[in-house]
Amino acid sequence: MVELKEYKISSYDEAINVIKEVGFLPLSSLIPNYPSLDSITSKEQWHTGSEFDPWMWRAQFPVDGAAAYGKFVKKKSVLISADLLPIIRAIVGSKRSVKERYQDGLVSREALELFSLICEEEGIDTRVLRVKAGMKDKEKKKAFDNALLELQESMDIVVSGTKEKTNESGEKNGWSSTSFETMEHWAKNHAINQSIIDPDEAKKDLRNHFATMCSPESMKALGKIFNF
Repeated sequence: MVELKEYKISSYDEAINVIKEVGFLPLSSLIPNYPSLDSITSKEQWHTGSEFDPWMWRAQFPVDGAAAYGKFVKKKSVLISADLLPIIRAIVGSKRSVKERYQDGLVSREALELFSLICEEEGIDTRVLRVKAGMKDKEKKKAFDNALLELQESMDIVVSGTKEKTNESGEKNGWSSTSFETMEHWAKNHAINQSIIDPDEAKKDLRNHFATMCSPESMKALGKIFNF
């Protein structure tokens, strides 16, 4: 095994190249001796709103189909390349539908309800989703957030981008919000392979992928995350 080379980037296109190369890129530090978007970019550029702002890029990756984006592992936001997505999904996700898992007590009622609403309106704004789910009240926010996290960690949904909050005149008014779509819909739209892969084969392929670039310390952490 070898040490993963160091990256330092300043543009969106360079970020796409890194994602293609490493396949799995957390937004912030998650794995020892392994890159994250914040570690390979200039901290001064974050939240500037410019074309060089990595915080702006993170919403553009899924729009362009450059990477799947969501809180897929350890409740952390990560980016996954098109090549690695089917492999990681075979390990982290489930071959069974959300409804089937709900019937077996493996999915919460709130998650099932949100998933159904997202299926009905792919790319739905989080604010709209919360209203439609009847979870706009402050005391229901935690249950709403937990259900969204649950669906991301099972890779049933993916962030499809962000939507700006506007007033009646169409002017920007307040913070942008995240939008979601089903993983199946997103992958189909971006022509990403959705063939069913055996989980054991997927683990072997993923281990081999990381072994060509990661240190033993990184491999140990990745092995715990992906169970290989």
